[in-house]
Amino acid sequence: MRRRTTALPALAAAAVLVLTGCSGDPGPQGQGPATSPGATSSAGTSTSAAADPDAPTGWGPTAGELEQARALVAGWDAAQLAGQVIVGRFQGADPDEAAAMVRELHLSGLCVTAGNVVDAEQVRALNAAISEAVAADGRDFPALLGVDQEGGVVSHLRGIATEFPSFAHAGPAVAQGPAGRDVVRRAAETTGLELRELGFTWVFAPVADVTVGAADPTIGTRSPSTDPELAARAVRAAVEGFNAAGVVSTTKHFPGHGSVTADSHESLPVLGRTVEELAATDLPPFEAAVEAGAPAVMIGHLDVEAIDPGVPSTLSAPVYDFLRDAVGFEGVTITDSLGMGAVMGREKPAVTALNAGADLLLMPPDTRNTHAVVTAAIESGEVTRERAEEAAAMVVALQMWQQRVAGEVEVPANASELAGEASRELDAMY
Repeated sequence: MRRRTTALPALAAAAVLVLTGCSGDPGPQGQGPATSPGATSSAGTSTSAAADPDAPTGWGPTAGELEQARALVAGWDAAQLAGQVIVGRFQGADPDEAAAMVRELHLSGLCVTAGNVVDAEQVRALNAAISEAVAADGRDFPALLGVDQEGGVVSHLRGIATEFPSFAHAGPAVAQGPAGRDVVRRAAETTGLELRELGFTWVFAPVADVTVGAADPTIGTRSPSTDPELAARAVRAAVEGFNAAGVVSTTKHFPGHGSVTADSHESLPVLGRTVEELAATDLPPFEAAVEAGAPAVMIGHLDVEAIDPGVPSTLSAPVYDFLRDAVGFEGVTITDSLGMGAVMGREKPAVTALNAGADLLLMPPDTRNTHAVVTAAIESGEVTRERAEEAAAMVVALQMWQQRVAGEVEVPANASELAGEASRELDAMY
């Protein structure tokens, strides 16, 4: 059962009222939200959809895939559950070492960084080895093979995949109307197809943060715009493009990292906006992503004073509740990297995040130690079996969706050529 607290009923209600009518771009042909009809339950799907196994959940998987995932993880031990909710990190570029860690710890997969890559052939071998390790562990759904490939300064496959301009180009593009929106969507779709050709199943993009400009030391040109409406249109187009490519996108960094003046890689930034200010400025791109069918949302490391002061948002149950109750997101929640300065000094941050509502724990500083800590927490009841199964099932169901859609969407032989064309089109609209 999807975790809920009662700490913020008034706050959530106020946010819903403020959010009414702030949905950004209405989408192609005036289509409304991509979510399925029916009252939302606490199980990641709608109550009306639950009777039909083929009904979509609104964030990717069908109701049947979610139930299949729940039945699967119900038979797992604590070590398997712990592994499935961790996206590991590793040093070096040896595919065999990475695969051995994934197999031994039952990891959902790994986040690949620039330090793990050599060339395209090595990247394909790395991803293939990790995929084989997941299969050898008895899992018949894909590994979580993710990479930060936003375009611009955050592109870990530089020199291997097509280099796209920064996402700051997306806001001015969508401002030019439907043609510009199509360019942004095409950029995301071709990025996703090229990533799939290299063996990836996830991309940690798009950035939904609304930047304040020069005072923003962390996001800057990674943001699509200083204008919440343009940012919402850009994010919606990008999510649609990634979905069409059959790759899992990760809208980030909720509830908005673009206005803080500290870097969460180093310390915990304070986000001092009121709930009404968040709803007017920071939340529209996340709301647009949800309406577009975003499968995953990354929580940023922020001290959100209006929701849970003094607590990093990645470790805060009220923040996860706010995302689900006020913004309406039903899919997979993932922390920002647990190896960042904002949370590294906390005691057992992985356990706290999981109990708060995170479904995935991204890149802890020591993957093996974190797996041991989470396993012990599940065995002792510090993390309930119900919470661990819930998180693992959400991740498994999403990977089932990725497998299904990827099977329906063939990667064209000229994927890199198409990505190059899309990159030039986006650059020309800035």
